[in-house]
Amino acid sequence: MCNNCIDKMEYLSRDEMKLVQGERLAKVVKKVYDNVAIYRKKMDECGVRPCDIKSIDDITKLPFTIKHDLRESYPFDFFSVPKSEIVRVHASSGTTGKLTVVGYTKSDIDMWAEMVARCMRMVGCDNNSVVQDSFGYGLFTGGLGMHYGSEKLGSMTVPTSSGNTLRQLQLMRDFEADTICCTPSYAIFLAESMSKEGFSDRSEFKLKRGIMGAEPWSEEMRRDIEHRLQIKAFDIYGLSEIMGPGVACECEAQDGLHFNEDNFYPEIIDPDTLEPVELGESGELVITTLTKEGIPIIRYRTRDITSFKTEQCSCGRTLIRMNRIFGRSDDMLIIRGVNVFPSQIESVLLNIGDRVTPHYQILVDRVGALDTFEIQVEMGENLIGDNISAIQQLKKEIEHDMTSNLGISAKITLVNPNTIARSEGKAKRIIDLRNVVK
Repeated sequence: MCNNCIDKMEYLSRDEMKLVQGERLAKVVKKVYDNVAIYRKKMDECGVRPCDIKSIDDITKLPFTIKHDLRESYPFDFFSVPKSEIVRVHASSGTTGKLTVVGYTKSDIDMWAEMVARCMRMVGCDNNSVVQDSFGYGLFTGGLGMHYGSEKLGSMTVPTSSGNTLRQLQLMRDFEADTICCTPSYAIFLAESMSKEGFSDRSEFKLKRGIMGAEPWSEEMRRDIEHRLQIKAFDIYGLSEIMGPGVACECEAQDGLHFNEDNFYPEIIDPDTLEPVELGESGELVITTLTKEGIPIIRYRTRDITSFKTEQCSCGRTLIRMNRIFGRSDDMLIIRGVNVFPSQIESVLLNIGDRVTPHYQILVDRVGALDTFEIQVEMGENLIGDNISAIQQLKKEIEHDMTSNLGISAKITLVNPNTIARSEGKAKRIIDLRNVVK
């Protein structure tokens, strides 16, 4: 796909975009019906044939896809082309022990690189940028996805992967990286490590922006990262089942993520009724790939909770925008009948200021018939010592704010700095012991 085509796609009218989407949907539906047994079975059960799909509005006639479908098709039964046409595979692990395997043709890899490059342009990167890619490389899609997009854009790409934080900081300084790609929790970890590793002088760094994703993060965490690293932090969205990073991304306005809907058609449904919600209402994000060859996906239930923005972006792009991912329906905790998302807890803590760190852990258990709910919170360095009254006051303040924001009380346990394990990848926030055999 040429650069001019990418620019045109970002500024199509809604009617023009619907025509593109409808044509591509009809082709991909025929492809999966002819080549993927599970889709042919699903569509036959729904009484729908490829000839019934004439426009993008017909997408609601099609069945949903869930992660279980991919796991049960392990390793290659979801592929719609021969293995000889697959040039790369990625995979994500699951609790069942089976991987969800995704295959890419050469065309898929090219399209992926184009979409990531499009996202990077949205946040101000160009061929003069120095991009430090600190997402993990390997079966995880983050590292290689950002890498190919950065190279496609013509940026100098530094493939550090995750880990080895001292070297990360050395290279960031010495190579004058202006862009860092990583998870939000690793960005916090890097910021904390700067002073500890002797990099307290921020003027030594040329960092301007961060492109961050792979885990939900709040607006409060964005502000915290921007303050600590003195950058602008941008949200990028993707998932391995669909492609990887590059499905959607913020622009420099930081006002919602532009969805690359010429390649990935988004819907938002009520996760209970499975019916579409009204435009602007929150629900579960569902994605259909419109151009993928190796493993096209129809109406994939992501479990991510979000909503669409309806007003036009100040950048002028017409791609539909979605709000920040609020949480995942399968990460949502139901405690004593109350829905609790980790992002709500994070927002409360980040509003406390430097008296606590951004690191916390949620412990849920059951005693008898009653759920117990504990949040372990790290104190800031300035509270260490004999200041008992300040610590007690902080605990009461957090308990009050949690109850007000969550609608449920929680036991707050304040722990010393550096007590909660850091992660160089996705942060592990929740320990739910309710279904553990004791």
